[in-house]
Amino acid sequence: MNREVTLPLIVDDRGTLQVAAADVSKLLRTVGGRWLHLVEAGQEGLDEDTVATLTIELAKLADRIDVACIAHSSGTSSD
Repeated sequence: MNREVTLPLIVDDRGTLQVAAADVSKLLRTVGGRWLHLVEAGQEGLDEDTVATLTIELAKLADRIDVACIAHSSGTSSD
């Protein structure tokens, strides 16, 4: 599961971000947290290891979005 995901920043012609990065990263982390909560509550059909792995990957993706947007806001490249 080591595939790299390219994250395009959606900006207008003035360079303004069109999606609030904080909202997107919060959403990704919240989804993972809810999955973990379901596993802890004993929800049937959810594999604990798979949920843990997916939650970690969502958190990594959220981190990458945060870093890319910080770099964009500061005028530097994250590449």
